[in-house]
Amino acid sequence: MILTTGTAGFIGSNFILDWLASTDEPVINLDALTYAGNLENLATLQGDARHTFVQGDIGDSALLQRLLAQHRPRAVLNFAAESHVDRSIAGPEAFIQTNVMGTFRLLEAVRAYWNDLPPDEKSAFRFLHVSTDEVYGSLGAQDAPFTEQHRYEPNSPYSASKAASDHLVRAWFHTYGLPVLTTNCSNNYGPYHFPEKLIPLCITRALSGAALPIYGDGQQIRDWLYVGDHCSAIRRVLQAGTPGEVYNIGGWNEKANLDVVRTLCATLDKLQPRADGASYATQITFVPDRPGHDRRYAIDASRIARELGWKPAETFETGLRKTVQWYLDHPQWVANVTSGAYRQWLGQQYGG
Repeated sequence: MILTTGTAGFIGSNFILDWLASTDEPVINLDALTYAGNLENLATLQGDARHTFVQGDIGDSALLQRLLAQHRPRAVLNFAAESHVDRSIAGPEAFIQTNVMGTFRLLEAVRAYWNDLPPDEKSAFRFLHVSTDEVYGSLGAQDAPFTEQHRYEPNSPYSASKAASDHLVRAWFHTYGLPVLTTNCSNNYGPYHFPEKLIPLCITRALSGAALPIYGDGQQIRDWLYVGDHCSAIRRVLQAGTPGEVYNIGGWNEKANLDVVRTLCATLDKLQPRADGASYATQITFVPDRPGHDRRYAIDASRIARELGWKPAETFETGLRKTVQWYLDHPQWVANVTSGAYRQWLGQQYGG
């Protein structure tokens, strides 16, 4: 059995679906169900005895202790995080509470549990911490992509809080010997993505006839990773990663934001053309850039390929087509998550 945290959200719910499609090993899913946590993501698992959901916070030490003692997992995977840069700029405290204090309390609960395991279970146990490439800061146009040796230079409250959590995980390995693994991934996209991030935001707004907001000049570059590929990489790191090590997970798909949205519009033009025959690209509009916007992220994923034999299965084009088709096929899911509170936040962020 494994215990996962934050796995009613986008990446975490995809991981659980991927995990149970690949194995019958049960999973305990702990999630606080904040605005981005959505049990509807896991509706297909209703009645499945392999999946147990527990609503709760990783900052709740007593709850963590009870779950670990009751279920005795062989591994804990930490997906739980506040993860949206714009929200971290507007309200950083929640990011410090969840990403820093929450990770600390989770590490302490896991350390106490791990210390009391029998020797064979103790040596086999793993704590896997899911993090982001944003901890490395921003790259220039000609800079080499981030490797695991790149120094941390976080530029937003979000990335700073994740960098702090990564440092805690590293320290618990070096100080206490807790067998940890850390993964730093590039921008994910795919099914069940809450529509505040670029790709699902533009899909849902395009279909509703709204403007597609692009920050600044749209030339901010990101490496894009299909969420299914990310899930397979995490499974591989859990299976064969070396304790104490960091593995960067990327899609080898550097794209400027404007190019991403143009490709998305072209995909929608093919899959669900506008009634007036115009391209969805006519809805693109530029809005003022956000404070401290990093110009470029790029992941060098050669280590995980070399040492663990993992590489992404999807190109950006194949992954994006799957993503767009999923949103077209699930309008009720979109309608359910775009609540009044979310629409109010959109108006504050993008000016209407």
